[in-house]
Amino acid sequence: MTAKRKSTSKFNKKRVFKIIGKICLWFFGISIVWVLAFRFINPPITLLMVLRKFDADTKSKSISKEWISYEDMAKSIKIAAVAGEDEKFFNHFGFDIDAIEQASKDNAQGKRIKGASTITQQTAKNVFLWPGRSWVRKGFEAYFTLLIELLWSKERILEVYLNVIEMGDGIYGAEAASQKYFKKSASKITRSEAALLVACFPNPIRWTPKKPTSYIYRKQSIILRKMRTVKLPKQ
Repeated sequence: MTAKRKSTSKFNKKRVFKIIGKICLWFFGISIVWVLAFRFINPPITLLMVLRKFDADTKSKSISKEWISYEDMAKSIKIAAVAGEDEKFFNHFGFDIDAIEQASKDNAQGKRIKGASTITQQTAKNVFLWPGRSWVRKGFEAYFTLLIELLWSKERILEVYLNVIEMGDGIYGAEAASQKYFKKSASKITRSEAALLVACFPNPIRWTPKKPTSYIYRKQSIILRKMRTVKLPKQ
């Protein structure tokens, strides 16, 4: 009887591991195809856009977005995004190790933590995942960040990032934001306007280029200064 139980137990364990193995293989296969597809296909919608429609903190339940290609975007908005969000974007492989280590030290000392997420990490979160700070979400974010860096060009990453990022209440992407706040296309946005827009990125529901606070103006000045050193790769 005991031998039968042991045999059944081993059989069940093997079956469980086999099922888990198949699930993992399916996940890896589907995720790779999904990321590869979005290298060529523009993401039509994100989970954040859907969730915002049911968020009590947002007034607008509509989605305002309009895709603009990397080539058509003004250099100013691309440079401002890198200067304000991820200065090492063109030199790292998805993760800013120095920023992560500094954030870890600040956290240990109880200091206010500055975000260490790169543009690639934010793109992974915005396009493929859900909002949140759980370790599970962070794990998936790291996985998709690596896939994006492997399968997309830096230009594609920046293009998708600037087209899906939340830029206001119901406003997503540089084109919709530029039309809303400056009454012009993102292809014609100035350096000053681009820096002001990026200064509001961390909390676009709270901050808006329409009514910049003194804090936002200070951030705009810092971004404008950093923009002088950012160089876009030659195409």
